[in-house]
Amino acid sequence: MTVQDAPAPTAATGVPAARRARGQVETYDFRRPLTLVREHARHLEMAFERFARQFGNQLTARLRVMSNLTFDQVALHTYDEYVNRLPSPTAMVLCTLESSRQTAVVQLPVGATMVWIDYLFGGNGRGDEREGRELTEIELTLVRDLLQHSLGDLEYAFAGLTRLVVSVQGVQYNPQFVQAAAASETVLVASFTLRVGEREDAVTLMLPADTMLAALNAVDGASAQSDDERLAAALAHADLEHAVEGVPVRVGVQFAPRTVQPRDVLSLQVGDVLTLSHPSSTPLDVVVDGVVLAQAAIGSHGSRLACRVVTVEENPA
Repeated sequence: MTVQDAPAPTAATGVPAARRARGQVETYDFRRPLTLVREHARHLEMAFERFARQFGNQLTARLRVMSNLTFDQVALHTYDEYVNRLPSPTAMVLCTLESSRQTAVVQLPVGATMVWIDYLFGGNGRGDEREGRELTEIELTLVRDLLQHSLGDLEYAFAGLTRLVVSVQGVQYNPQFVQAAAASETVLVASFTLRVGEREDAVTLMLPADTMLAALNAVDGASAQSDDERLAAALAHADLEHAVEGVPVRVGVQFAPRTVQPRDVLSLQVGDVLTLSHPSSTPLDVVVDGVVLAQAAIGSHGSRLACRVVTVEENPA
């Protein structure tokens, strides 16, 4: 019997031949997929291309020099992967999404912002490339104002998907120290090439993936479902809500906590009295799974202790 060599793997498999030859396996987490659905990717590409055109027009008008922002690609990454790929130092402009209060990030070289400032003051765009250079308060104010106007076009670009309004907050320079999201959280990263005059820079825009994907799913669902499918989904949602309402949960009432020293706890003996800081006239907290759902006054119901709910206001404990 003759043993023939296996045919060389082709590129269509999507896995490098050398990796398969070494028997390496790449883990894929189906709960946190890092691959965009083709239709979602197309929607995002069109939105980012619209934003790039408007952004370039805004810079051209404000800086009075030909500016162009070109969309390159959009992908899903974990936040840790995103920041590890960024140069340091770099300008990470932190923004807040008004709809969800989550954080978005515009990242670009500090030298690019210095060129903007030079043009704003009537210069020739030489900028300042000194290593470790950070923006002064005046420079930061100018950059924030310029970006706030330019990022306003996100609302127009994403109008068909979701209301995307951002407000510029501040700038950080070391990506490793910026906690804009949890390290394992999935984020959406759009990459661009920015040309201002003769200068060319790489720019990224990071958005929270859960917000954007939820908007894309809603758009797909609204356009793809028939009346019967929407009715079936509504009935399934009602059944789920009814089932959840029947799940037993433990409800407790608690006094306001008191802070003591470890030595006080270790010295406790039978018969000791531990005074509480909870005023006798203040209602107790009604707590479910660590969440304060209401406040109640203590009392009795027949021969049993009871409490009467006096306010209903959910607060994290």
